[in-house]
Amino acid sequence: MRRLLCCLLAALGLLLLTPSLAWAQVHQHENEAGEPMVRSLESLRDLDYDSWQAVAYREGEPGGPVVLRIVGYPGKLRLEHPVNLQVLAGRREWLLDDITLANPALASDGREAAAEFALDPLLDDLSNNRPLRMVLPGVFTELPVPPYVVGEWRSLQELPLS
Repeated sequence: MRRLLCCLLAALGLLLLTPSLAWAQVHQHENEAGEPMVRSLESLRDLDYDSWQAVAYREGEPGGPVVLRIVGYPGKLRLEHPVNLQVLAGRREWLLDDITLANPALASDGREAAAEFALDPLLDDLSNNRPLRMVLPGVFTELPVPPYVVGEWRSLQELPLS
């Protein structure tokens, strides 16, 4: 019995003390033009239980701009541009600029099911991984963003490319 208890405590200690990199959703790869980039890809649900894909990415070297792409299902919605993304955290509020039309691939996409926003003003102002709520007028009234996703987004600013 003592041996079993020691093994259980040792396993629990290893589980708690070993960092888990398997949970991270940050990936490095090349974009369509062959340039290195890092991205965080998450599927989030709004309060109406509709799924949205949130892709935060940075192309090029650390310190470059971080972009947030929100993607819905084509045919389910059409986004009119420009529309600012409102981000809330408690009493704090940010309006992120719509930069969708600056991306030639999205500007010419007739499905109009994606929008891109400049994420740096939010990331520069955050000092911790706090939960956020996003509002996109005419699209969703509240899309919760958990703290671990905010942590992934914050890590993109300085993550080196290999």
